[in-house]
Amino acid sequence: MRKRVAVLMGGWSAEREVSLVSGHECSAALKTAGYGVTEIDVGRDIAEVLARAKPDVCFNALHGRGGEDGCIQGLLEILEIPYTHSGVLASALAMDKPAAKRQFAGAGILCADGKVVNRDEVLRGHVMPPPYVVKPINEGSSVGVTIVTNGGVPRFHNEGWHYGEMVLVEKYIPGRELTVGVMGDRALAVTELRPHQGFYDYAAKYTAGRTDHLIPAPLPEKVYAEALRVARLAHDTLGCRGVSRADFRYDDAKGESGGLYLLEVNTQPGMTKLSLVPEQAAHVGIEFPELVTWMVENARCDG
Repeated sequence: MRKRVAVLMGGWSAEREVSLVSGHECSAALKTAGYGVTEIDVGRDIAEVLARAKPDVCFNALHGRGGEDGCIQGLLEILEIPYTHSGVLASALAMDKPAAKRQFAGAGILCADGKVVNRDEVLRGHVMPPPYVVKPINEGSSVGVTIVTNGGVPRFHNEGWHYGEMVLVEKYIPGRELTVGVMGDRALAVTELRPHQGFYDYAAKYTAGRTDHLIPAPLPEKVYAEALRVARLAHDTLGCRGVSRADFRYDDAKGESGGLYLLEVNTQPGMTKLSLVPEQAAHVGIEFPELVTWMVENARCDG
């Protein structure tokens, strides 16, 4: 019998719309690969919905809080339904940026200097010499991220900020934006991202034509190899499984790998037509239906 796969998508996070696109793409590919697929737009009644659907596996295409931070993973552990991507602990650690940075530091991975402060403190004045980056401590897809330069102020206020009172402030790393997908025990490739304007924000990520993807990234051989190594090390340090993606800044003015800074690890990378992991998988000869099939066949519970 074909495995019955429930594709979890949507949800209630700030990344709902991207998750819906990821979910539909994955559903189509899984059907092509021969699976029985049920698409589920996740709501607060997800436990009851899954009890009725009785899937063999859940493909987790959720992004953001609730779906990427260990919550849905914990529910699936309780229900004993195998699921794709990382487990409870790795998901929670990766989503909590300050907690992840502490783990990376312990593994000897270079990250930007930073600190967690109250949002009001940032509004009162510079908490470190500009330029620096202000970001929510537990969001993805560059949601809420602001780069503060000399004379600048963060783009948040009481009416438009929905990401908590505490924020992560990090030193801005000049240079180039790199990303590396990891599939199991294999780092796939390095992509350089060149937005046409500004930085690689939400619009640059999800609007066609806003960013050039250079794959393989035009880097010195040593830097390319180091990015692959650190992405795999970061994946293992957090205890990730399945597919993840590591994002970097490379300050090429510092030369070779001394300027390679890990920004974060994404345990639920996007799976849209514009997404980076499917693009990297195709670059190394793994087409999209094969990628999602591998993810389903490697799904499990950790308990």
